[in-house]
Amino acid sequence: MKAAVLRKPAPIDENPLELRDVPIPEPGQGQVRLRVRSCGICRTDLHVVEGELPPRKPHVIPGHQVVGTIDKAGPNATRYTSGTRVGVAWLHKTCGSCEFCQSGRENLCELASFTGYTVDGGFAEYAIAEEAFVYALPEGFPDIQAAPLLCAGIIGFRCLKKAQLRPSERLGIYGFGAAGHVCIQVARHFGIQVFVCTRESKHRHLAAQLGASWTGTATDMPPEKLDAAIIFAPAGELVPAALAALKRGGRLILGGIYMSDIPSFPYGSIYQERSIVSVANNTRQDGAEFLDVAAKIPVQTQVQTFSLDEANAALKALKHDGIRGAGVLIMER
Repeated sequence: MKAAVLRKPAPIDENPLELRDVPIPEPGQGQVRLRVRSCGICRTDLHVVEGELPPRKPHVIPGHQVVGTIDKAGPNATRYTSGTRVGVAWLHKTCGSCEFCQSGRENLCELASFTGYTVDGGFAEYAIAEEAFVYALPEGFPDIQAAPLLCAGIIGFRCLKKAQLRPSERLGIYGFGAAGHVCIQVARHFGIQVFVCTRESKHRHLAAQLGASWTGTATDMPPEKLDAAIIFAPAGELVPAALAALKRGGRLILGGIYMSDIPSFPYGSIYQERSIVSVANNTRQDGAEFLDVAAKIPVQTQVQTFSLDEANAALKALKHDGIRGAGVLIMER
Protein backbone atom coordinates (compact mmCIF):
# COMPACT_ATOMS: atom_id res chain seq x y z
CA MET A 1 0.00 0.00 0.00
CA LYS A 2 1.01 3.65 -0.36
CA ALA A 3 1.71 5.56 2.85
CA ALA A 4 3.26 8.88 3.87
CA VAL A 5 5.97 7.77 6.31
CA LEU A 6 7.95 10.08 8.60
CA ARG A 7 11.65 9.55 7.85
CA LYS A 8 12.62 11.43 11.00
CA PRO A 9 11.19 14.52 12.71
CA ALA A 10 12.25 17.71 10.93
CA PRO A 11 10.82 21.09 9.92
CA ILE A 12 8.03 20.56 7.41
CA ASP A 13 9.83 22.76 4.86
CA GLU A 14 12.39 19.91 4.63
CA ASN A 15 9.67 17.51 3.42
CA PRO A 16 10.20 14.87 6.15
CA LEU A 17 7.27 12.72 4.97
CA GLU A 18 8.13 10.20 2.27
CA LEU A 19 5.60 8.38 0.10
CA ARG A 20 6.49 4.69 0.32
CA ASP A 21 5.16 1.27 -0.57
CA VAL A 22 4.71 -0.58 2.72
CA PRO A 23 2.99 -3.89 3.59
CA ILE A 24 -0.76 -3.80 4.15
CA PRO A 25 -1.21 -4.24 7.93
CA GLU A 26 -3.11 -7.16 9.44
CA PRO A 27 -5.66 -6.59 12.24
CA GLY A 28 -4.95 -8.26 15.57
CA GLN A 29 -7.17 -9.27 18.46
CA GLY A 30 -10.16 -6.93 18.70
CA GLN A 31 -8.94 -4.81 15.79
CA VAL A 32 -10.32 -3.86 12.39
CA ARG A 33 -8.61 -2.77 9.21
CA LEU A 34 -9.91 0.23 7.31
CA ARG A 35 -9.57 0.93 3.64
CA VAL A 36 -8.95 4.64 4.07
CA ARG A 37 -11.03 7.07 2.04
CA SER A 38 -9.88 10.36 3.57
CA CYS A 39 -7.83 11.63 6.49
CA GLY A 40 -7.93 15.11 7.97
CA ILE A 41 -4.72 16.98 8.73
CA CYS A 42 -4.24 18.62 12.10
CA ARG A 43 -1.81 20.81 14.03
CA THR A 44 -0.99 17.72 16.09
CA ASP A 45 0.21 15.98 12.92
CA LEU A 46 2.50 18.94 12.37
CA HIS A 47 3.79 18.73 15.96
CA VAL A 48 4.51 15.00 15.44
CA VAL A 49 6.26 15.55 12.11
CA GLU A 50 8.38 18.46 13.34
CA GLY A 51 9.28 16.76 16.62
CA GLU A 52 7.59 19.25 18.94
CA LEU A 53 5.93 16.17 20.43
CA PRO A 54 8.67 13.74 21.55
CA PRO A 55 9.02 10.91 18.99
CA ARG A 56 7.31 7.71 20.16
CA LYS A 57 7.40 5.44 17.10
CA PRO A 58 10.17 5.43 14.48
CA HIS A 59 8.96 5.94 10.90
CA VAL A 60 5.41 6.54 12.04
CA ILE A 61 2.57 7.10 9.59
CA PRO A 62 0.75 10.23 10.88
CA GLY A 63 -2.95 11.02 10.64
CA HIS A 64 -5.71 10.69 13.23
CA GLN A 65 -8.91 11.89 11.53
CA VAL A 66 -9.49 8.78 9.48
CA VAL A 67 -12.58 7.95 7.45
CA GLY A 68 -12.78 4.57 5.77
CA THR A 69 -14.65 1.33 5.32
CA ILE A 70 -13.95 -1.79 7.33
CA ASP A 71 -12.04 -4.13 5.09
CA LYS A 72 -11.08 -6.92 7.50
CA ALA A 73 -11.75 -7.82 11.13
CA GLY A 74 -9.35 -9.47 13.54
CA PRO A 75 -10.24 -12.18 16.08
CA ASN A 76 -13.18 -11.23 18.36
CA ALA A 77 -13.92 -8.06 16.38
CA THR A 78 -17.63 -8.49 15.67
CA ARG A 79 -19.18 -5.07 16.25
CA TYR A 80 -19.13 -3.92 12.62
CA THR A 81 -19.70 -5.76 9.36
CA SER A 82 -17.36 -5.57 6.41
CA GLY A 83 -17.98 -2.46 4.32
CA THR A 84 -19.24 -0.33 7.21
CA ARG A 85 -18.05 3.28 6.99
CA VAL A 86 -16.40 4.35 10.24
CA GLY A 87 -14.17 7.03 11.72
CA VAL A 88 -10.98 6.76 13.76
CA ALA A 89 -9.80 9.53 16.08
CA TRP A 90 -6.70 10.44 18.11
CA LEU A 91 -7.36 8.09 21.06
CA HIS A 92 -6.32 4.66 19.77
CA LYS A 93 -6.61 2.63 22.98
CA THR A 94 -6.52 2.91 26.79
CA CYS A 95 -5.80 0.40 29.52
CA GLY A 96 -9.41 0.34 30.75
CA SER A 97 -8.47 -0.39 34.35
CA CYS A 98 -6.64 2.62 35.83
CA GLU A 99 -8.29 5.23 38.05
CA PHE A 100 -8.83 7.52 35.08
CA CYS A 101 -10.39 4.88 32.82
CA GLN A 102 -12.60 3.69 35.66
CA SER A 103 -13.89 7.20 36.41
CA GLY A 104 -14.86 8.29 32.89
CA ARG A 105 -11.57 10.11 32.27
CA GLU A 106 -9.92 7.73 29.84
CA ASN A 107 -8.39 10.71 28.06
CA LEU A 108 -5.94 10.91 30.99
CA CYS A 109 -4.92 7.22 30.93
CA GLU A 110 -1.15 7.00 31.38
CA LEU A 111 -0.97 3.89 29.18
CA ALA A 112 -3.02 5.32 26.32
CA SER A 113 -1.84 4.96 22.73
CA PHE A 114 -2.57 7.50 20.00
CA THR A 115 -3.40 7.20 16.32
CA GLY A 116 -0.70 8.59 14.05
CA TYR A 117 1.72 9.09 16.94
CA THR A 118 2.37 5.95 19.00
CA VAL A 119 0.74 3.73 16.35
CA ASP A 120 0.44 4.22 12.60
CA GLY A 121 -2.37 6.43 11.40
CA GLY A 122 -4.36 7.37 8.33
CA PHE A 123 -1.89 8.98 5.93
CA ALA A 124 -2.08 5.65 4.10
CA GLU A 125 -4.36 3.52 1.97
CA TYR A 126 -5.08 1.17 4.90
CA ALA A 127 -5.08 1.65 8.68
CA ILE A 128 -5.60 -0.50 11.78
CA ALA A 129 -7.88 0.55 14.66
CA GLU A 130 -9.19 -0.91 17.88
CA GLU A 131 -12.81 -1.84 17.19
CA ALA A 132 -13.91 -0.50 20.60
CA PHE A 133 -12.50 2.94 19.72
CA VAL A 134 -14.03 3.23 16.24
CA TYR A 135 -17.00 5.54 15.57
CA ALA A 136 -19.96 4.81 13.37
CA LEU A 137 -20.36 7.94 11.25
CA PRO A 138 -23.70 9.70 10.75
CA GLU A 139 -25.22 9.62 7.29
CA GLY A 140 -25.18 12.90 5.43
CA PHE A 141 -21.48 13.69 5.85
CA PRO A 142 -19.42 12.92 2.73
CA ASP A 143 -16.01 11.42 3.48
CA ILE A 144 -14.04 14.63 3.15
CA GLN A 145 -16.54 16.59 5.27
CA ALA A 146 -16.58 13.86 7.94
CA ALA A 147 -12.80 13.71 8.45
CA PRO A 148 -12.37 17.05 10.31
CA LEU A 149 -15.12 16.07 12.74
CA LEU A 150 -12.90 13.36 14.22
CA CYS A 151 -10.39 15.65 15.94
CA ALA A 152 -11.08 19.29 15.20
CA GLY A 153 -14.73 18.66 15.95
CA ILE A 154 -14.36 16.37 18.97
CA ILE A 155 -11.66 18.44 20.68
CA GLY A 156 -13.55 21.67 20.01
CA PHE A 157 -16.64 20.08 21.53
CA ARG A 158 -14.73 19.02 24.66
CA CYS A 159 -13.33 22.55 24.98
CA LEU A 160 -16.83 23.97 24.67
CA LYS A 161 -18.09 21.64 27.41
CA LYS A 162 -15.24 22.79 29.66
CA ALA A 163 -16.25 26.40 29.04
CA GLN A 164 -19.58 25.70 30.82
CA LEU A 165 -21.51 28.38 28.94
CA ARG A 166 -25.23 29.08 28.96
CA PRO A 167 -27.27 30.47 26.06
CA SER A 168 -26.57 34.19 25.37
CA GLU A 169 -23.23 34.11 27.21
CA ARG A 170 -20.09 35.22 25.38
CA LEU A 171 -17.30 32.97 24.08
CA GLY A 172 -13.99 34.10 22.62
CA ILE A 173 -12.20 31.85 20.11
CA TYR A 174 -8.49 32.50 19.54
CA GLY A 175 -7.25 30.88 16.35
CA PHE A 176 -9.80 29.95 13.70
CA GLY A 177 -8.69 26.91 11.77
CA ALA A 178 -10.27 23.47 11.61
CA ALA A 179 -11.34 23.32 15.27
CA GLY A 180 -12.52 26.90 15.48
CA HIS A 181 -14.72 26.77 12.41
CA VAL A 182 -16.53 23.69 13.76
CA CYS A 183 -16.70 24.91 17.36
CA ILE A 184 -18.44 28.15 16.37
CA GLN A 185 -21.23 26.20 14.68
CA VAL A 186 -21.86 24.14 17.81
CA ALA A 187 -21.69 27.22 20.04
CA ARG A 188 -24.16 29.13 17.88
CA HIS A 189 -26.45 26.07 17.90
CA PHE A 190 -26.45 26.32 21.71
CA GLY A 191 -27.30 30.03 21.55
CA ILE A 192 -23.85 31.26 22.62
CA GLN A 193 -22.45 34.55 21.30
CA VAL A 194 -19.03 34.09 19.68
CA PHE A 195 -16.18 36.61 19.35
CA VAL A 196 -13.26 35.51 17.17
CA CYS A 197 -9.66 36.71 17.42
CA THR A 198 -7.41 35.45 14.64
CA ARG A 199 -4.60 36.97 12.62
CA GLU A 200 -5.65 36.03 9.07
CA SER A 201 -8.33 38.10 7.35
CA LYS A 202 -9.66 35.07 5.44
CA HIS A 203 -10.30 33.30 8.75
CA ARG A 204 -12.06 36.38 10.15
CA HIS A 205 -14.23 36.47 7.05
CA LEU A 206 -15.18 32.81 7.50
CA ALA A 207 -15.94 33.43 11.19
CA ALA A 208 -18.30 36.24 10.26
CA GLN A 209 -20.03 34.01 7.71
CA LEU A 210 -20.52 31.38 10.40
CA GLY A 211 -22.20 33.77 12.81
CA ALA A 212 -19.50 35.48 14.87
CA SER A 213 -20.81 38.55 16.69
CA TRP A 214 -17.42 40.24 16.20
CA THR A 215 -14.03 39.43 14.69
CA GLY A 216 -10.62 40.96 15.29
CA THR A 217 -6.93 40.20 15.11
CA ALA A 218 -5.28 37.80 17.53
CA THR A 219 -4.45 40.50 20.05
CA ASP A 220 -7.45 42.81 19.62
CA MET A 221 -9.68 43.32 22.67
CA PRO A 222 -13.27 42.16 22.06
CA PRO A 223 -15.87 44.92 22.51
CA GLU A 224 -17.45 43.09 25.48
CA LYS A 225 -15.99 41.08 28.33
CA LEU A 226 -16.12 37.32 27.73
CA ASP A 227 -17.61 34.62 29.94
CA ALA A 228 -15.10 32.12 28.54
CA ALA A 229 -12.45 31.83 25.87
CA ILE A 230 -10.84 28.95 24.01
CA ILE A 231 -7.34 29.15 22.53
CA PHE A 232 -6.95 26.76 19.61
CA ALA A 233 -3.76 28.35 18.26
CA PRO A 234 -0.57 26.75 19.70
CA ALA A 235 0.65 30.20 20.76
CA GLY A 236 1.34 30.71 24.45
CA GLU A 237 1.65 34.46 23.94
CA LEU A 238 -2.12 34.61 23.46
CA VAL A 239 -2.81 33.56 27.06
CA PRO A 240 -2.32 37.02 28.66
CA ALA A 241 -4.45 38.67 25.96
CA ALA A 242 -7.24 36.13 26.40
CA LEU A 243 -7.16 36.49 30.20
CA ALA A 244 -7.46 40.26 29.84
CA ALA A 245 -10.64 39.76 27.80
CA LEU A 246 -12.38 37.64 30.46
CA LYS A 247 -14.93 38.99 32.90
CA ARG A 248 -14.76 38.09 36.59
CA GLY A 249 -15.11 34.34 37.05
CA GLY A 250 -14.28 33.73 33.38
CA ARG A 251 -12.73 30.51 32.15
CA LEU A 252 -9.85 30.16 29.69
CA ILE A 253 -9.63 26.80 27.92
CA LEU A 254 -6.40 25.73 26.23
CA GLY A 255 -7.35 23.40 23.41
CA GLY A 256 -4.01 22.29 22.00
CA ILE A 257 -1.93 19.22 22.78
CA TYR A 258 1.12 21.44 22.28
CA MET A 259 1.61 25.14 22.97
CA SER A 260 4.63 27.41 22.93
CA ASP A 261 5.75 28.77 26.30
CA ILE A 262 3.32 31.04 28.09
CA PRO A 263 4.87 34.39 29.07
CA SER A 264 4.59 35.60 32.64
CA PHE A 265 1.58 37.72 33.54
CA PRO A 266 0.52 39.62 36.67
CA TYR A 267 -1.55 37.90 39.32
CA GLY A 268 -4.32 40.37 38.61
CA SER A 269 -4.92 38.61 35.29
CA ILE A 270 -6.34 35.56 37.08
CA TYR A 271 -7.58 37.25 40.22
CA GLN A 272 -11.35 37.49 40.73
CA GLU A 273 -11.68 33.75 40.13
CA ARG A 274 -10.63 33.62 36.52
CA SER A 275 -9.33 30.14 35.72
CA ILE A 276 -7.18 28.36 33.14
CA VAL A 277 -7.98 24.77 32.13
CA SER A 278 -6.13 22.60 29.62
CA VAL A 279 -7.87 19.97 27.51
CA ALA A 280 -6.03 16.69 26.99
CA ASN A 281 -7.06 14.26 24.26
CA ASN A 282 -10.70 13.10 24.21
CA THR A 283 -12.92 10.36 25.53
CA ARG A 284 -15.11 8.11 23.41
CA GLN A 285 -18.11 9.71 25.07
CA ASP A 286 -16.96 13.11 23.77
CA GLY A 287 -16.84 11.68 20.28
CA ALA A 288 -20.25 10.01 20.44
CA GLU A 289 -21.93 13.11 21.90
CA PHE A 290 -20.32 15.42 19.38
CA LEU A 291 -21.17 13.33 16.32
CA ASP A 292 -24.79 13.21 17.47
CA VAL A 293 -24.89 17.02 17.84
CA ALA A 294 -23.02 17.53 14.56
CA ALA A 295 -25.63 15.49 12.70
CA LYS A 296 -28.51 17.44 14.26
CA ILE A 297 -27.13 20.91 13.42
CA PRO A 298 -25.82 19.77 10.83
CA VAL A 299 -22.22 21.01 10.97
CA GLN A 300 -20.86 22.20 7.64
CA THR A 301 -17.11 21.67 7.39
CA GLN A 302 -15.10 23.85 5.03
CA VAL A 303 -12.35 21.70 3.49
CA GLN A 304 -9.40 21.96 1.16
CA THR A 305 -8.30 18.63 -0.29
CA PHE A 306 -4.86 17.24 -1.07
CA SER A 307 -3.74 13.92 -2.51
CA LEU A 308 -1.67 11.52 -0.39
CA ASP A 309 1.53 12.45 -2.23
CA GLU A 310 0.88 16.08 -1.25
CA ALA A 311 1.06 15.37 2.50
CA ASN A 312 4.12 17.58 2.98
CA ALA A 313 2.52 20.41 1.02
CA ALA A 314 -0.69 20.08 3.03
CA LEU A 315 1.15 20.41 6.34
CA LYS A 316 3.15 23.36 5.00
CA ALA A 317 -0.09 25.10 4.08
CA LEU A 318 -1.45 24.36 7.56
CA LYS A 319 1.66 25.73 9.27
CA HIS A 320 1.52 28.97 7.30
CA ASP A 321 -2.25 29.51 7.75
CA GLY A 322 -2.88 28.73 4.10
CA ILE A 323 -6.00 26.60 4.66
CA ARG A 324 -9.46 28.10 5.02
CA GLY A 325 -11.26 25.68 7.33
CA ALA A 326 -9.73 22.18 7.39
CA GLY A 327 -7.28 20.29 5.19
CA VAL A 328 -8.06 16.72 4.15
CA LEU A 329 -5.98 14.09 2.36
CA ILE A 330 -7.93 11.94 -0.09
CA MET A 331 -6.84 8.49 -1.22
CA GLU A 332 -6.90 8.23 -4.98
CA ARG A 333 -7.06 4.75 -6.47
